Amino acid sequence: MGLRVVCLDIMGFGGTDAPRVPPEDISLYGFKRAADDIKELAHQLEAPKIIMGGHDWGGAIVYRVALWHPELVTNLFSVCTPYWPPTDTYTPLTHLVNTKLPNFRYQVQLGGKEVEDRLKTREDLKQFLNGVYGGQGPKGEVGFNTESGVLLDNLPKLGLTKLLSDRELDYYADEYARHGIHGTLNWYRNRKQNFDDEYQRFDSGQINIPVLFIQATQDSALPPALSANMDQFIPNLTRKEVDADHWALWQTPLEVNDILKAWFEQHVFGSKSSL
Repeated sequence: MGLRVVCLDIMGFGGTDAPRVPPEDISLYGFKRAADDIKELAHQLEAPKIIMGGHDWGGAIVYRVALWHPELVTNLFSVCTPYWPPTDTYTPLTHLVNTKLPNFRYQVQLGGKEVEDRLKTREDLKQFLNGVYGGQGPKGEVGFNTESGVLLDNLPKLGLTKLLSDRELDYYADEYARHGIHGTLNWYRNRKQNFDDEYQRFDSGQINIPVLFIQATQDSALPPALSANMDQFIPNLTRKEVDADHWALWQTPLEVNDILKAWFEQHVFGSKSSL
């Protein structure tokens, strides 16, 4: 499509640094820090305007880049991750889980110490990734669900996930083994930091550029109901969906790419584009 594509590792993943918290501050893993880093990278790449796209944490970050640096982002898309605008009231994750979002209970576990304490070796991390990507045991055992999180005792029992080859799983395990899982889990520990950074910084939380949201209809972590109010904050929102769970990019790649292609043709290359 004639676009230059830059694929980023967020802090703590892949080839990035993974600062320990403590002694470092959790703000290193915050949305504002990520948005500022992306702005600086765009400057270094001599890209005064960019299109952002992401999935999962990446999907959450692209909205925040548009909030913190609206002059930079012309269009954005997110797969699975809906938009939640900044709020004036902080709600602890445990309260949210106990009152409204039991499907976020896995985040409480990941933000605690249990998973980090148990997953120490490369093989541990490979088993973890295999479980998160849907590997199953001989009696139907699973390695992860949203209500409990990582089912650590089941991980050694699981066969290879259908979503990744063993070679791909080895690659991911090697990437995680570089720094361990500490940096990854810090993204589940930064809720208060993100609230503090955003508190009373944005008048409405509205995003006025063209936005594409691709919902995975079977996503138990980010179910369709979570995106119900997005239209109130994104006037130029395009909604599409695929019949997949959270790993839509692996399960329905052709469908996702077809949606992206059509949206790019209309909103990026068409008359509505400001790029």
